[in-house]
Amino acid sequence: MCPRWDKMSQTETSPMGHGGKIMILVLLGTQNNSFHRLLEEIEKNITEGTIKEDVIVQAGYTKYKSHKMRIIDLISREELEKLQDEANLIITHGGVGSIISSIRKEKKVIAVPRLHEYGEHVNNHQIDIIKRFREEEYIIGIETVEQLKDALKKVKQFAPKKYELNNKLMIKTVEEFIDKL
Repeated sequence: MCPRWDKMSQTETSPMGHGGKIMILVLLGTQNNSFHRLLEEIEKNITEGTIKEDVIVQAGYTKYKSHKMRIIDLISREELEKLQDEANLIITHGGVGSIISSIRKEKKVIAVPRLHEYGEHVNNHQIDIIKRFREEEYIIGIETVEQLKDALKKVKQFAPKKYELNNKLMIKTVEEFIDKL
């Protein structure tokens, strides 16, 4: 089993290096709603041995304590980009900014939507965002946190398509979102 973060039951305010080890970065964004369901599922996969890598979490406003993950509340853009560069895999919520900034760095990405019915967002637009990026083969997109274990197995063989700025895709995604309002 890989080393875990010692005494990390408290959330951190700034990242420390992870010693060049294989690392998974988790991005929860900056919404003021909790996304603890995803962290619970990641911790479950660590406990079961599906995840053996070190895990660093940019938690935003999600309050979660774990001795198995390094949890950071909010970090600067520069620190975030450094962690994205170092990550071998990024697991993110369905926010466009988090997805695009990760795939621009040619990272393997698993995206999980925040859902309205759990109070994680104002509506379910992240489902549509993830679907678009999954259809373009940029990411592995899942619909529920329970699908994470299978996605973690699938990502090992996944070769993401190289991201190219596609304003038409983004405009269409935004138009569809507005039409649903």
